[in-house]
Amino acid sequence: MLIKVMQLSKFTDYGLRVLMQLAANDPERVSVGQIATSFKISDNHVAKVASALVKGGFVASGRGRAGGLTLAKPADQINIGAVVRHLSGDVPVVECFAADAKDCAAFAQCGLRGPLFQAQQAFFNVLDEYTVDQVIKDRHLMAGLLA
Repeated sequence: MLIKVMQLSKFTDYGLRVLMQLAANDPERVSVGQIATSFKISDNHVAKVASALVKGGFVASGRGRAGGLTLAKPADQINIGAVVRHLSGDVPVVECFAADAKDCAAFAQCGLRGPLFQAQQAFFNVLDEYTVDQVIKDRHLMAGLLA
């Protein structure tokens, strides 16, 4: 299960993609359909991800003629680590990190939990060093690629 630390879920991956596209097009609104087309994923998936990003305070949404999605705050204030934590939820790296995990016969004597916990913390510490603004590099080039 260590691979979960190094591999983001599709949901989290899509969330980061949504933020990158919104940042590249900021301050313009972008529709769910436009994002879905850019990344070749379903409108339904993008809508679910967008809803989670709105709940997390990363994205603002509007309805109607002037509707669409925009960043809820500047891209340089949206921390990648915070986004990944929000979208990934409280998924433990290994089963023994879960509160109810007593099924492992070696639980009481296992020395692996410490290093794995440190690895998980290191993973998030690195992500915490970056903002959405930093990961899109050239805003205009990114917008063109996603158009």
